[in-house]
Amino acid sequence: MSGEPRERRLVSSGSPFERTYGYSRAVVSGDEVHIAGTTGYDYATMAMPDDPAEQTRNIYATFAAVLKNAGGSLLDIVRLRTYVTDVAYCDPVLKVQGEVFGAIRPAGTIVVVSALLRSEMKVEIEADARLSRRG
Repeated sequence: MSGEPRERRLVSSGSPFERTYGYSRAVVSGDEVHIAGTTGYDYATMAMPDDPAEQTRNIYATFAAVLKNAGGSLLDIVRLRTYVTDVAYCDPVLKVQGEVFGAIRPAGTIVVVSALLRSEMKVEIEADARLSRRG
C-alpha cells in the first residue's frame, strides 16, 4: 500500500485504567475514530451507578467528550457494539440508546455476556465514528 500515512492520534477520557491497562479511550486515524469498550463510570468521580440505564448515559457522555476532543460529535457515530450482563438490561439500555441516537441511527449490535471485567459493570459499549466535514 502506498500513499501518505494516516494521522494517528490517541484520545484519553482521563480514566486511570487507560495507562494502567495500556489502551486508549479512542484512536483517531484519518477521519475514523475507534472508541474502546467503555463502561458506565463517571470518570470525574470514578463512581459507577447501579442502574444500567444510568451506566449507559455515562457511557454516552464519555463518548461525547471523546468525540469533541477528536473534532466531532455523537452525530459522527456509525457503529455501536453493546454488551450487557443480563438480558433484563437490554430494554433499559436500548431505551437510552434510542433517546440519544434516535435521529442518528448508527448500525448497532447488542450481546448478552456472562460477565464484564468487574461485577459492578453491567454495560460496556464500543463505537466507531467517521468525522464529517460540517461547516
